Amino acid sequence: MEERVVVEKIVKKYKTKKTELIALNGISFSVGRGEIFGLIGPDGAGKTSLFRILTTVLLADSGKSSVNGYDTVREYKKIRQCVGYMPGRFSLYQDLTVQENLEFFAAIFDADIKKNYRLIKDIYSQIEPFKDRKAGQLSGGMKQKLALSCALIHEPEVLFLDEPTTGVDAVSRKEFWEMLHRLKEEGITILVSTSYMDEASLCDRVALIQKGEILSINTPEGVREEFRRPLWAVKATEMFRLMNELAGDPAVASCYPFGQYHHVVLKTAGDDRGVLEALMKKGRYEQAEILSIKPNIEDCFMALMNK
Repeated sequence: MEERVVVEKIVKKYKTKKTELIALNGISFSVGRGEIFGLIGPDGAGKTSLFRILTTVLLADSGKSSVNGYDTVREYKKIRQCVGYMPGRFSLYQDLTVQENLEFFAAIFDADIKKNYRLIKDIYSQIEPFKDRKAGQLSGGMKQKLALSCALIHEPEVLFLDEPTTGVDAVSRKEFWEMLHRLKEEGITILVSTSYMDEASLCDRVALIQKGEILSINTPEGVREEFRRPLWAVKATEMFRLMNELAGDPAVASCYPFGQYHHVVLKTAGDDRGVLEALMKKGRYEQAEILSIKPNIEDCFMALMNK
């Protein structure tokens, strides 16, 4: 597969008078043409710093990186012509209308809106009825669609989306990912960062990142297969007491709340159900429920963090 993004041992540190924060600690990976690659991790994991380095907004302290074959330091001008970047915060001109924002970004890249309209048609057609409305007066979902339209209007070969669905309703999130898969069919390489673990399954490959280090790079299914231990969903009355007692028991390796259940992993393999039933009986919990389940991406992330 033709590589469009290459990251080699990138390090980025932020220094203050009192401390030094390592945002990226020697991370490496590559992304192929037409791939949706997800950077999955919580706030502060280093996702934004990496995107700013790859879009030539920020310099790394050490390491090398390239986008579309161009070095991010020496050939930054060429990179800026062939990438689209959608920052985490809405960064368009709030006092300009929807149409004026689109025309402005097209003019910056000397792009022809009519020629490239096919790329944004499915997205922009949803906000076109409001083309005379100022961007600052749009809803979160509409701002998201406008920002993506402006990032695509010059027909970029690589698209960087930094937490694009944060603060957006569930319907808009679903529509947004449907748009990304249509863009993938155009051959556009997409790097998207998110703190929503459920969005990992919508990517071709994901990198789980925490505190500037990559914990795992794999397909979503591959990440789940790396989880080798039996996983149990436990539910009963007094869920808070149940969580504390399970987490403190010497037989339990981990216990975290997930929705209406606690996800539990035991330290030793064997009669897991019997062990859990004994713990529930000992605590005199009522309406106890114990289910054997398959891990999701978040379970895998928590297990990797514990390692």
